[in-house]
Amino acid sequence: MPKLLGVGVIGCGNISAAYMRLSPLFRGFEMRACADINLDAATARAQEFGLRADTIEELLSAEDIDIIVNLTIPAAHFGVSKQILNSGKNVYSEKPFVLSAAEGLELAKLAKAKGLRIGSAPDTFLGGAHQLARNLVDTGAIGKVTSGTCHVMGHGMEHWHPNPDFFFQPGGGPILDLGPYYISNLVQLVGPVRRVAALASIPTAERTITSQPRSGEKIPVETPTTIHALLEFHNGATITLGASWDVWKHGHAPMELYGEKGALFVPDPNFFSGTVRMSQGEDFTKNDPTWDHPFSKTNEKHPKGDVANYRAAGLADMALAIAENRPHRCSVELALHVVEVMTAILESGEKGCFVTMQTRCERPEALGPEEARSLLA
Repeated sequence: MPKLLGVGVIGCGNISAAYMRLSPLFRGFEMRACADINLDAATARAQEFGLRADTIEELLSAEDIDIIVNLTIPAAHFGVSKQILNSGKNVYSEKPFVLSAAEGLELAKLAKAKGLRIGSAPDTFLGGAHQLARNLVDTGAIGKVTSGTCHVMGHGMEHWHPNPDFFFQPGGGPILDLGPYYISNLVQLVGPVRRVAALASIPTAERTITSQPRSGEKIPVETPTTIHALLEFHNGATITLGASWDVWKHGHAPMELYGEKGALFVPDPNFFSGTVRMSQGEDFTKNDPTWDHPFSKTNEKHPKGDVANYRAAGLADMALAIAENRPHRCSVELALHVVEVMTAILESGEKGCFVTMQTRCERPEALGPEEARSLLA
Protein backbone atom coordinates (compact mmCIF):
# COMPACT_ATOMS: atom_id res chain seq x y z
CA MET A 1 0.00 0.00 0.00
CA PRO A 2 1.43 3.46 -0.93
CA LYS A 3 2.60 5.68 1.91
CA LEU A 4 -0.09 8.00 3.29
CA LEU A 5 1.24 11.52 2.76
CA GLY A 6 0.56 14.27 5.28
CA VAL A 7 -0.98 17.46 3.90
CA GLY A 8 -1.09 20.96 5.36
CA VAL A 9 -2.75 24.14 4.11
CA ILE A 10 -1.45 27.71 4.05
CA GLY A 11 -4.33 30.15 3.64
CA CYS A 12 -7.58 29.59 5.53
CA GLY A 13 -9.98 31.73 3.49
CA ASN A 14 -13.17 30.73 1.67
CA ILE A 15 -11.71 28.02 -0.55
CA SER A 16 -9.94 26.18 2.27
CA ALA A 17 -13.22 24.80 3.59
CA ALA A 18 -13.87 22.95 0.31
CA TYR A 19 -10.45 21.26 0.37
CA MET A 20 -10.86 20.27 4.01
CA ARG A 21 -14.44 19.07 3.59
CA LEU A 22 -13.77 17.00 0.48
CA SER A 23 -10.32 15.57 1.29
CA PRO A 24 -11.74 12.54 3.17
CA LEU A 25 -13.26 11.34 -0.11
CA PHE A 26 -9.80 10.47 -1.40
CA ARG A 27 -6.97 8.12 -0.55
CA GLY A 28 -3.22 8.64 -0.64
CA PHE A 29 -3.10 11.62 1.71
CA GLU A 30 -4.42 12.89 5.02
CA MET A 31 -5.20 16.52 5.84
CA ARG A 32 -3.39 17.20 9.13
CA ALA A 33 -2.76 20.90 9.74
CA CYS A 34 -3.44 24.43 8.56
CA ALA A 35 -1.81 27.82 8.91
CA ASP A 36 -2.59 31.41 8.04
CA ILE A 37 -0.96 34.80 8.52
CA ASN A 38 -4.02 35.38 10.73
CA LEU A 39 -3.69 32.69 13.42
CA ASP A 40 -7.33 33.18 14.45
CA ALA A 41 -8.42 32.12 10.95
CA ALA A 42 -6.24 29.02 11.13
CA THR A 43 -7.57 28.16 14.59
CA ALA A 44 -11.17 28.48 13.43
CA ARG A 45 -10.62 26.22 10.42
CA ALA A 46 -8.68 23.71 12.53
CA GLN A 47 -11.51 23.48 15.04
CA GLU A 48 -14.09 23.18 12.26
CA PHE A 49 -12.37 20.23 10.57
CA GLY A 50 -10.44 18.56 13.39
CA LEU A 51 -7.00 19.70 12.23
CA ARG A 52 -3.95 21.14 13.96
CA ALA A 53 -3.49 24.93 13.81
CA ASP A 54 0.15 25.87 13.16
CA THR A 55 1.98 29.07 12.52
CA ILE A 56 3.32 29.24 8.97
CA GLU A 57 6.84 28.58 10.28
CA GLU A 58 5.64 25.55 12.26
CA LEU A 59 3.85 24.10 9.24
CA LEU A 60 6.88 24.58 6.98
CA SER A 61 9.05 22.63 9.42
CA ALA A 62 6.48 20.00 10.48
CA GLU A 63 7.87 16.48 10.10
CA ASP A 64 4.43 14.94 9.46
CA ILE A 65 3.71 17.18 6.43
CA ASP A 66 4.78 16.10 2.92
CA ILE A 67 2.63 18.40 0.75
CA ILE A 68 1.49 21.95 1.48
CA VAL A 69 -1.53 23.32 -0.35
CA ASN A 70 -1.08 27.01 -1.17
CA LEU A 71 -4.46 28.74 -0.84
CA THR A 72 -3.19 32.29 -0.46
CA ILE A 73 -4.29 35.15 -2.75
CA PRO A 74 -2.91 34.95 -6.33
CA ALA A 75 -0.36 37.72 -5.79
CA ALA A 76 1.21 35.65 -2.99
CA HIS A 77 1.26 32.30 -4.82
CA PHE A 78 4.82 32.60 -6.14
CA GLY A 79 6.43 33.71 -2.88
CA VAL A 80 4.59 31.19 -0.71
CA SER A 81 5.18 28.29 -3.12
CA LYS A 82 8.89 29.15 -3.25
CA GLN A 83 8.97 29.18 0.55
CA ILE A 84 7.29 25.75 0.63
CA LEU A 85 9.79 24.27 -1.83
CA ASN A 86 12.72 25.75 0.06
CA SER A 87 11.41 24.06 3.20
CA GLY A 88 11.74 20.70 1.42
CA LYS A 89 8.04 20.05 0.88
CA ASN A 90 5.97 19.42 -2.23
CA VAL A 91 3.50 22.14 -3.17
CA TYR A 92 -0.02 22.05 -4.61
CA SER A 93 -1.27 25.53 -5.51
CA GLU A 94 -4.73 26.92 -6.01
CA LYS A 95 -5.18 28.60 -9.39
CA PRO A 96 -3.72 30.63 -10.93
CA PHE A 97 -0.43 28.81 -10.29
CA VAL A 98 1.58 32.06 -10.58
CA LEU A 99 1.13 35.40 -12.32
CA SER A 100 3.90 35.12 -14.92
CA ALA A 101 5.66 32.43 -16.92
CA ALA A 102 8.99 33.62 -15.49
CA GLU A 103 7.76 32.93 -11.96
CA GLY A 104 6.53 29.50 -13.00
CA LEU A 105 9.80 28.60 -14.68
CA GLU A 106 11.72 29.61 -11.56
CA LEU A 107 9.55 27.40 -9.35
CA ALA A 108 9.78 24.48 -11.79
CA LYS A 109 13.57 24.74 -11.82
CA LEU A 110 13.70 24.92 -8.00
CA ALA A 111 11.42 21.88 -7.62
CA LYS A 112 13.50 19.85 -10.07
CA ALA A 113 16.72 20.73 -8.24
CA LYS A 114 15.22 19.63 -4.92
CA GLY A 115 13.49 16.51 -6.25
CA LEU A 116 10.05 17.84 -5.30
CA ARG A 117 6.66 17.97 -7.04
CA ILE A 118 4.50 20.95 -7.95
CA GLY A 119 0.83 20.54 -8.71
CA SER A 120 -1.82 23.15 -9.34
CA ALA A 121 -5.56 23.57 -9.58
CA PRO A 122 -7.83 23.53 -11.43
CA ASP A 123 -8.62 19.82 -11.30
CA THR A 124 -12.17 20.21 -12.64
CA PHE A 125 -10.98 18.90 -16.02
CA LEU A 126 -10.73 15.52 -14.25
CA GLY A 127 -14.53 15.62 -13.80
CA GLY A 128 -16.70 12.96 -15.40
CA ALA A 129 -18.18 15.28 -18.02
CA HIS A 130 -14.85 16.61 -19.24
CA GLN A 131 -13.24 13.17 -19.26
CA LEU A 132 -16.21 11.91 -21.27
CA ALA A 133 -15.56 14.71 -23.77
CA ARG A 134 -11.87 13.72 -23.76
CA ASN A 135 -12.80 10.10 -24.49
CA LEU A 136 -15.02 11.17 -27.38
CA VAL A 137 -12.23 13.32 -28.83
CA ASP A 138 -9.62 10.57 -28.37
CA THR A 139 -11.79 7.89 -29.99
CA GLY A 140 -12.48 10.09 -33.03
CA ALA A 141 -16.21 10.48 -32.44
CA ILE A 142 -16.19 13.97 -33.99
CA GLY A 143 -13.02 13.62 -36.03
CA LYS A 144 -10.07 15.98 -35.68
CA VAL A 145 -10.96 19.14 -33.72
CA THR A 146 -10.56 22.09 -36.09
CA SER A 147 -12.16 25.00 -34.22
CA GLY A 148 -14.41 25.96 -31.33
CA THR A 149 -15.70 28.59 -28.97
CA CYS A 150 -15.84 29.09 -25.22
CA HIS A 151 -17.45 31.80 -23.13
CA VAL A 152 -17.26 32.66 -19.43
CA MET A 153 -19.25 35.82 -18.84
CA GLY A 154 -21.12 37.42 -15.97
CA HIS A 155 -21.17 40.59 -13.95
CA GLY A 156 -18.33 40.19 -11.48
CA MET A 157 -17.85 39.17 -7.85
CA GLU A 158 -18.72 42.36 -5.98
CA HIS A 159 -22.32 41.27 -5.42
CA TRP A 160 -21.46 38.08 -3.47
CA HIS A 161 -17.83 38.01 -2.27
CA PRO A 162 -17.18 39.69 1.13
CA ASN A 163 -13.82 41.12 -0.04
CA PRO A 164 -13.86 41.28 -3.85
CA ASP A 165 -11.03 43.83 -4.26
CA PHE A 166 -8.37 41.40 -5.54
CA PHE A 167 -10.63 40.21 -8.37
CA PHE A 168 -10.26 43.66 -9.97
CA GLN A 169 -6.53 44.15 -9.35
CA PRO A 170 -3.61 42.92 -11.50
CA GLY A 171 -3.54 39.17 -11.01
CA GLY A 172 -7.35 39.06 -11.00
CA GLY A 173 -9.85 39.67 -13.79
CA PRO A 174 -11.78 36.97 -15.64
CA ILE A 175 -8.76 35.66 -17.55
CA LEU A 176 -6.58 34.86 -14.53
CA ASP A 177 -9.46 34.01 -12.19
CA LEU A 178 -11.72 31.89 -14.44
CA GLY A 179 -9.45 31.35 -17.43
CA PRO A 180 -7.55 28.48 -15.76
CA TYR A 181 -10.69 26.30 -15.84
CA TYR A 182 -11.33 26.91 -19.52
CA ILE A 183 -7.78 26.89 -20.84
CA SER A 184 -6.78 23.81 -18.80
CA ASN A 185 -9.77 21.97 -20.24
CA LEU A 186 -8.96 23.10 -23.77
CA VAL A 187 -5.37 21.90 -23.39
CA GLN A 188 -6.45 18.49 -22.07
CA LEU A 189 -8.96 18.16 -24.92
CA VAL A 190 -7.10 19.71 -27.86
CA GLY A 191 -3.45 20.03 -26.81
CA PRO A 192 -1.04 22.92 -26.25
CA VAL A 193 -1.52 26.45 -27.60
CA ARG A 194 0.87 27.87 -30.24
CA ARG A 195 -0.08 31.56 -30.23
CA VAL A 196 -2.82 33.96 -29.14
CA ALA A 197 -4.29 37.35 -30.02
CA ALA A 198 -6.76 39.41 -28.01
CA LEU A 199 -8.68 42.64 -27.48
CA ALA A 200 -9.13 43.72 -23.86
CA SER A 201 -10.87 46.61 -22.09
CA ILE A 202 -12.04 48.03 -18.75
CA PRO A 203 -15.59 49.21 -19.51
CA THR A 204 -16.28 50.22 -15.88
CA ALA A 205 -13.46 51.91 -13.99
CA GLU A 206 -15.09 51.57 -10.57
CA ARG A 207 -17.27 48.89 -8.96
CA THR A 208 -19.74 49.25 -6.09
CA ILE A 209 -19.78 46.38 -3.59
CA THR A 210 -23.31 45.16 -2.85
CA SER A 211 -22.33 42.18 -0.66
CA GLN A 212 -21.97 42.31 3.11
CA PRO A 213 -20.25 43.54 5.19
CA ARG A 214 -18.94 46.29 2.84
CA SER A 215 -22.09 47.09 0.84
CA GLY A 216 -21.87 50.52 -0.78
CA GLU A 217 -18.07 50.72 -0.77
CA LYS A 218 -16.46 51.51 -4.13
CA ILE A 219 -13.35 49.76 -5.48
CA PRO A 220 -11.19 50.66 -8.50
CA VAL A 221 -10.82 48.32 -11.48
CA GLU A 222 -7.16 47.97 -12.45
CA THR A 223 -7.19 44.99 -14.82
CA PRO A 224 -9.19 44.21 -17.99
CA THR A 225 -12.66 42.79 -17.32
CA THR A 226 -13.76 42.18 -20.93
CA ILE A 227 -11.48 40.10 -23.17
CA HIS A 228 -12.03 38.61 -26.62
CA ALA A 229 -9.22 36.19 -27.49
CA LEU A 230 -8.25 33.92 -30.36
CA LEU A 231 -6.19 30.81 -29.57
CA GLU A 232 -4.31 28.85 -32.24
CA PHE A 233 -3.34 25.34 -31.14
CA HIS A 234 -0.37 23.26 -32.27
CA ASN A 235 -2.77 20.78 -33.90
CA GLY A 236 -4.06 23.60 -36.13
CA ALA A 237 -7.37 24.23 -34.33
CA THR A 238 -8.45 27.84 -33.73
CA ILE A 239 -10.74 28.59 -30.79
CA THR A 240 -12.28 31.87 -29.68
CA LEU A 241 -12.54 32.72 -25.96
CA GLY A 242 -14.86 35.38 -24.57
CA ALA A 243 -14.27 36.29 -20.92
CA SER A 244 -16.10 39.17 -19.26
CA TRP A 245 -17.38 40.57 -15.97
CA ASP A 246 -19.36 43.25 -17.80
CA VAL A 247 -22.20 41.06 -19.13
CA TRP A 248 -25.61 40.85 -17.48
CA LYS A 249 -26.98 38.05 -19.65
CA HIS A 250 -25.86 35.91 -22.60
CA GLY A 251 -26.91 32.78 -24.49
CA HIS A 252 -23.54 31.21 -25.32
CA ALA A 253 -22.64 27.64 -24.39
CA PRO A 254 -19.60 27.35 -22.07
CA MET A 255 -17.58 25.37 -24.60
CA GLU A 256 -18.13 23.99 -28.10
CA LEU A 257 -15.63 21.97 -30.12
CA TYR A 258 -16.11 21.56 -33.87
CA GLY A 259 -14.57 18.54 -35.59
CA GLU A 260 -14.29 17.17 -39.10
CA LYS A 261 -17.21 14.77 -38.47
CA GLY A 262 -19.32 16.50 -35.80
CA ALA A 263 -19.37 18.74 -32.76
CA LEU A 264 -19.22 18.54 -28.96
CA PHE A 265 -21.00 20.85 -26.53
CA VAL A 266 -19.03 20.67 -23.27
CA PRO A 267 -20.48 21.89 -19.93
CA ASP A 268 -18.97 24.59 -17.70
CA PRO A 269 -15.33 23.66 -16.89
CA ASN A 270 -15.75 25.39 -13.52
CA PHE A 271 -17.68 22.25 -12.48
CA PHE A 272 -16.88 18.54 -12.58
CA SER A 273 -20.17 17.37 -14.11
CA GLY A 274 -22.82 18.41 -16.60
CA THR A 275 -24.39 17.28 -19.86
CA VAL A 276 -22.19 16.58 -22.87
CA ARG A 277 -24.00 16.87 -26.20
CA MET A 278 -22.65 15.56 -29.48
CA SER A 279 -23.48 15.73 -33.16
CA GLN A 280 -22.16 13.36 -35.79
CA GLY A 281 -23.09 15.29 -38.88
CA GLU A 282 -25.73 18.00 -38.88
CA ASP A 283 -27.98 16.80 -36.03
CA PHE A 284 -27.40 16.00 -32.38
CA THR A 285 -27.22 12.31 -31.60
CA LYS A 286 -30.53 10.82 -30.43
CA ASN A 287 -29.24 10.38 -26.87
CA ASP A 288 -26.62 12.45 -25.09
CA PRO A 289 -23.43 10.44 -24.50
CA THR A 290 -22.97 9.27 -20.89
CA TRP A 291 -20.72 6.99 -18.87
CA ASP A 292 -20.42 5.75 -15.31
CA HIS A 293 -17.68 8.05 -14.05
CA PRO A 294 -17.48 8.59 -10.27
CA PHE A 295 -16.68 12.28 -10.67
CA SER A 296 -20.01 12.79 -12.46
CA LYS A 297 -22.06 11.84 -9.41
CA THR A 298 -23.71 14.84 -7.71
CA ASN A 299 -22.75 15.26 -4.06
CA GLU A 300 -23.45 18.90 -3.19
CA LYS A 301 -26.15 21.53 -3.53
CA HIS A 302 -25.31 24.74 -5.39
CA PRO A 303 -27.33 27.84 -6.35
CA LYS A 304 -27.41 26.39 -9.89
CA GLY A 305 -28.70 23.03 -8.58
CA ASP A 306 -27.10 19.77 -7.45
CA VAL A 307 -23.47 19.50 -8.57
CA ALA A 308 -20.58 17.05 -8.49
CA ASN A 309 -17.75 18.56 -6.47
CA TYR A 310 -14.51 16.57 -6.22
CA ARG A 311 -12.07 19.37 -5.48
CA ALA A 312 -8.87 17.75 -4.16
CA ALA A 313 -8.96 15.06 -6.90
CA GLY A 314 -5.85 16.66 -8.39
CA LEU A 315 -4.20 16.71 -4.96
CA ALA A 316 -5.02 13.02 -4.44
CA ASP A 317 -3.66 12.14 -7.88
CA MET A 318 -0.43 13.99 -7.06
CA ALA A 319 -0.06 12.30 -3.67
CA LEU A 320 -0.52 8.84 -5.20
CA ALA A 321 1.76 9.74 -8.12
CA ILE A 322 4.53 10.63 -5.65
CA ALA A 323 4.07 7.31 -3.86
CA GLU A 324 3.82 5.34 -7.12
CA ASN A 325 6.61 7.26 -8.89
CA ARG A 326 4.50 8.27 -11.90
CA PRO A 327 3.55 11.65 -13.45
CA HIS A 328 0.59 13.49 -11.94
CA ARG A 329 -2.09 15.07 -14.08
CA CYS A 330 -2.33 18.59 -12.58
CA SER A 331 1.35 19.02 -13.35
CA VAL A 332 3.65 22.01 -13.22
CA GLU A 333 4.13 21.72 -17.00
CA LEU A 334 0.38 22.05 -17.60
CA ALA A 335 -0.03 24.85 -15.04
CA LEU A 336 2.94 26.77 -16.45
CA HIS A 337 1.65 26.53 -20.03
CA VAL A 338 -1.81 27.69 -18.96
CA VAL A 339 -0.28 30.66 -17.10
CA GLU A 340 1.71 31.61 -20.19
CA VAL A 341 -1.41 31.40 -22.38
CA MET A 342 -3.39 33.60 -19.97
CA THR A 343 -0.67 36.23 -19.54
CA ALA A 344 -0.05 36.22 -23.29
CA ILE A 345 -3.75 36.97 -23.84
CA LEU A 346 -3.45 39.99 -21.52
CA GLU A 347 -0.20 41.06 -23.21
CA SER A 348 -1.81 40.82 -26.64
CA GLY A 349 -4.78 42.84 -25.42
CA GLU A 350 -2.40 45.56 -24.25
CA LYS A 351 -0.05 45.57 -27.26
CA GLY A 352 -2.41 44.64 -30.09
CA CYS A 353 -0.31 41.82 -31.57
CA PHE A 354 -0.07 38.03 -31.72
CA VAL A 355 1.99 36.46 -28.93
CA THR A 356 3.69 33.10 -29.50
CA MET A 357 4.08 30.66 -26.60
CA GLN A 358 7.54 29.72 -25.36
CA THR A 359 6.28 26.77 -23.30
CA ARG A 360 4.63 23.57 -24.44
CA CYS A 361 3.19 20.62 -22.52
CA GLU A 362 1.79 17.20 -23.22
CA ARG A 363 -1.91 16.63 -22.64
CA PRO A 364 -2.36 15.19 -19.14
CA GLU A 365 -3.17 11.49 -19.08
CA ALA A 366 -6.88 10.83 -19.36
CA LEU A 367 -8.74 9.84 -16.17
CA GLY A 368 -11.28 7.18 -17.06
CA PRO A 369 -13.85 5.75 -14.67
CA GLU A 370 -11.59 3.01 -13.26
CA GLU A 371 -8.65 5.36 -12.77
CA ALA A 372 -10.96 7.84 -11.03
CA ARG A 373 -12.29 5.15 -8.68
CA SER A 374 -8.71 4.29 -7.75
CA LEU A 375 -8.33 7.80 -6.29
CA LEU A 376 -11.30 7.40 -3.95
CA ALA A 377 -11.04 6.19 -0.37
